[in-house]
Amino acid sequence: MEEFSYVEVKDIWSALLDDDPPKRERERLLSDLSIAIIRRVKAKGWTQKKAASVMGVTQPRISDLMRSKLDLFSIDSLVSMAGAAGIRFELSYKMDP
Repeated sequence: MEEFSYVEVKDIWSALLDDDPPKRERERLLSDLSIAIIRRVKAKGWTQKKAASVMGVTQPRISDLMRSKLDLFSIDSLVSMAGAAGIRFELSYKMDP
């Protein structure tokens, strides 16, 4: 699977959903969370089974995440999975002009 940088993903969501800001931001958050979790799984060298055990989900759930089936996830579920995987976040935001 080819990896994309955060900037590329951010630009994709802006281009695709510029006419629907709430949806754009939701999709951007889902994308950012999934990228962080996938990077953590790869960095730790976890199998999908091990990742599922650490995050308290099933292996098929990890498979869905690794295949970027983000429509199957809520922001809350990804935040929970990330926290269980030892990922900590700092919130930053920007306001539109």
